[in-house]
Amino acid sequence: MISSLFFVFRLTAAWLAVYIVFCITVHEVFFRRSSGGEPLIVMGGFVLAAIILTGAFSHVRRVRLIAGGVNAATLSRRQRRQVEIPLEAGEAFDLVDAAIRELPGVHDVEAARDSLQVRGRIERVNPYPGDTVAWKPVAAMNALRNQVLATVTPNGDAGSVTLICEPERAGWTDWFFIDYGTNLENAEALGRAIARRVAERRRSEQATARQSATEKELTVAKLSLLHAQVEPHFLYNTLASAQLLTRTDAARADEMLGNLITYLRHSLPRTEDALSTVGEELERARAYLDILKIRMGARLHLQIDVPEPLRAVLLPTMMLQTLVENAIKHGLEPQSGGGTVWILARSLDSSIAVTVADDGRGFSAEGGGTGIGLRNVKERLRLAYGAAAGFTIVANFPAGVAATITVPNSTLGTLGTLGTLGTATTALGVLHG
Repeated sequence: MISSLFFVFRLTAAWLAVYIVFCITVHEVFFRRSSGGEPLIVMGGFVLAAIILTGAFSHVRRVRLIAGGVNAATLSRRQRRQVEIPLEAGEAFDLVDAAIRELPGVHDVEAARDSLQVRGRIERVNPYPGDTVAWKPVAAMNALRNQVLATVTPNGDAGSVTLICEPERAGWTDWFFIDYGTNLENAEALGRAIARRVAERRRSEQATARQSATEKELTVAKLSLLHAQVEPHFLYNTLASAQLLTRTDAARADEMLGNLITYLRHSLPRTEDALSTVGEELERARAYLDILKIRMGARLHLQIDVPEPLRAVLLPTMMLQTLVENAIKHGLEPQSGGGTVWILARSLDSSIAVTVADDGRGFSAEGGGTGIGLRNVKERLRLAYGAAAGFTIVANFPAGVAATITVPNSTLGTLGTLGTLGTATTALGVLHG
C-alpha cells in the first residue's frame, strides 16, 4: 500500500512540478501586466492531476494483476532477473536466445554468441486499447517500444543469466511515464519460458535414460537367455555322436566329450553382463568347432590367427560365439562340400578387430537366417561402447561372409605393434592371397 501511494505521489508531483514551471514561464511572458490567466492555470493543473492519477492507478492495478502484489520492484518500468540454468554456457545461451525470439511482438533480435549476449526490441502493446481518456494526452510522449538484454555468465557446468527488461527511454523518464507493467510482463514471460525449456530438456534426458536402461535390461535378459540355453539339437546330436563313437572310436568319443565340457563350462551364465576376454571366447568357439569337426569330418576346416597379446583384450561374452554359429548354420552346413571358418584378430590404432569369416553360401536367400543374433550383437556393442565400437558384415571373396567386431583395446600400452587391419575385406585378403 505504501509503495503504491508513494509511486502515485511521485508521478503526480513530477508532472505538477513541470507544469508549475511551465505556467510560471508562460505567465511571465503573456500575463505579466494582468492577472486574468490564474483561473485557467489552476484548472489546467487539476485536469493534469486527474489524468496522471487515473493513469497511475491503472498502472498499479495492472501490476497487481500480473505480480499478485505491488512493491517498489514490481512497480518499476525496469525489471532485472537473475536466472541460474543448469546447462553449459553455450547451451544456456541457445535456450535464452530461443526464448527471447518467441516473445510476442519481438523484432530486431541481435545475438552475439562469442560474448554470450542477446538483445531484442519489443513492441509495447497497449493493454487497454478502448481507453480514450486516462493516459492519452501524454501517451505519445511515452516509449512505444520496450527492449530486453540477456547476458549469460559461465559458472562451471552451469550458466548464470541476467535479464534486463526496460523501455527505450533514459532513466530520468521513469519519473514521468508508466508502462502498464509491460516490462514486468516480459520479464515474467522470459522466466517462465526458460523454466519450461529447462524442464522439457530434463524430461527428454530422463526419457532417453529410461529408454536406454530398458534397452540394456532387455539386451541383458536376451543374453541371459542365450547363456541359459544350449540348443537341444546341438546337445542331442553331440551326445548321440559321442555314444556312437564309444563303440567304434573311444579316443574320439573322449575328445568330443572333453570339447563339450569346455563349451558348457564357458556357456554358464555370468553375473549381469560381465565382460569376457578374447581368449576365453576363443576357447568356447574352438570347443564348439572341434565338436562339429568331429561330426562333419573333412567337410569342416578351421584356421585361427589370434596373436597371444590380444587374447587378454576384453570382449562381450557370447559375441564371438554368435558369429561362429552363424558361419556354420547359414554358411557351411547347408553346403554339401562344407568349407573353412577363419577367426582373426588384429590390432588397430586404439582398438582391435576380431573377424569371423567363412567360404560358404554367403548372402544367398537359402542360406540366410532371421538376423536376430546379428542385431543383438550390434545393440550390445552400442550399449557397451557407444560410438567407440563397430560391427560390419561384408561378402567374402570368392565366397562366403566376413563379420568383423571392432572394440577398444583394453590392454593398450602393453601391446607391441601387431600390424593393422583396415577393413574386413583387407584382412581376408591375407587368407586368400
